[in-house]
Parts: sequence; C-alpha cells; structure tokens
Amino acid sequence: MQTQVLKLDIAGRPLAWISREEGALLYCRDQVAWEAGTAFITLRGGHSRATGERSVLNVNSIVAACSLDRRSSIALSIPTLTNSRLFRRDRFTCLYCGEVLPRGLLTRDHVQPLSRGGRDNWENVVTACRSCNQHKDNRLLDEIGMRLLAIPYIPNRAEGLLLENRRILADQMEFLRMRIGRMSRFSP
Repeated sequence: MQTQVLKLDIAGRPLAWISREEGALLYCRDQVAWEAGTAFITLRGGHSRATGERSVLNVNSIVAACSLDRRSSIALSIPTLTNSRLFRRDRFTCLYCGEVLPRGLLTRDHVQPLSRGGRDNWENVVTACRSCNQHKDNRLLDEIGMRLLAIPYIPNRAEGLLLENRRILADQMEFLRMRIGRMSRFSP
C-alpha cells in the first residue's frame, strides 16, 4: 500500500485520500492552491532527450485544490458506516466489557436493536465482542443491566479520513487531528 496524498478544498476542508499520481496531476494542471505539512512524496519520471536529466516532481503530502468542492458540504461530511471504520472509531474495544480484540473477534451491535425500531447508523452502533453481543441479543441495555463504556457518535469528515486510511504520515495525522471534535476517540 502506497502513501496517499490528503486532498483539501481551497478553504482547507479535508476531502479525500488521493493517489500520488492524482496529486501529481493537480501539480501538472496547476490546480494546487496551497500546501500544508512538511512531507514530500518524490515521483521520478523519464530522462530528457536534450539534457539527459531525469524529471523529478515533489508532491506535498497535503494539497489544497484550487476549486471549492461542492460535494464536500453534506454528502462527504458523514463517513459511510462500515465495520472497519466502526472498529477503528471504537479503537477495537468492546464498548460493553472493555476488552480490546483483533478485528476478526469483533461485531457490530445495535444499542437499540433493529427489531425494536433502532437504526443502522453511527449513533446507534458500537463495537462489541461476540460474547457481549450474544448476551445482549435483541434487548435494551436497561432490560439486562448492561452499560456502555462510551457514547456512540458520528465522526466528522476529518475523523472519517483517519478511520479509512492506515498509512497516515505524521503531518497528515496532525492536520486531521486538529479538525476533529472533542467527542472523537482520536482527539488529542
């Protein structure tokens, strides 16, 4: 897996992870409004027939595109709920017993079961170990005396980007962590 570039809109809102090649295209098309961070990804091209020198392009790890991306407002503000993102949000911890487990031993649990009117959304799901999930079954927490160790919440766009990428450079992490809410389990 290659290091990716963090793409922002001109206002500095995080949009997406893009490949190094897509980042290079922004530079080549003169669509980079500004850069942040300190890390560069160096791309090497071919050799010039005239000079024999090899072309080199340094792509910053965080680039702001010249345009204001209209899609970044509402559609991208709430990350898609997946088990991988949920488990990362909850730090691979069962929010009932507190045990930290590998991904393969975790499940998605609906705090208010779907059979009882609950929804499959960020605010109603938590990471649970198989044992706690089976014990809870389709009951409400009050009915069986269980408690949550943390409140489920909707990650903002910056946290969503943290949840979907495992190879984040230090400057990208710092940039995104400054844009997440206090509720986040990634907050400083």
